[in-house]
Amino acid sequence: MIIEAVISIIFVLSFGGVLLILIRKLPVLNTLPQNEISEEKKHRIILSIENKAKGILISFEKQIFLHKFLSWVKVMTLKAETNIDKRLHKIRKKAQEIDKEISDKK
Repeated sequence: MIIEAVISIIFVLSFGGVLLILIRKLPVLNTLPQNEISEEKKHRIILSIENKAKGILISFEKQIFLHKFLSWVKVMTLKAETNIDKRLHKIRKKAQEIDKEISDKK
């Protein structure tokens, strides 16, 4: 019981100390710029990384990757259909030849 009270008092005093420090520093915090670091102060590498990230985000918004993937799937499907059609044509041709040979033997 006493330990809980001591811990509670320490917590309340610590929280009050944080609030007091924050209240004293509010005027200084208000004078700081609201935006991020200005463009002039950023390093070239950071700017290039940000530009690449923006480009990737735009690509996702425009669904370019999805478009490319679906186009690739469509092409592969058409290739498979063409291949299957050629094989079916060969099988049918062989079946017709076999039927013709059987009918000629009769």
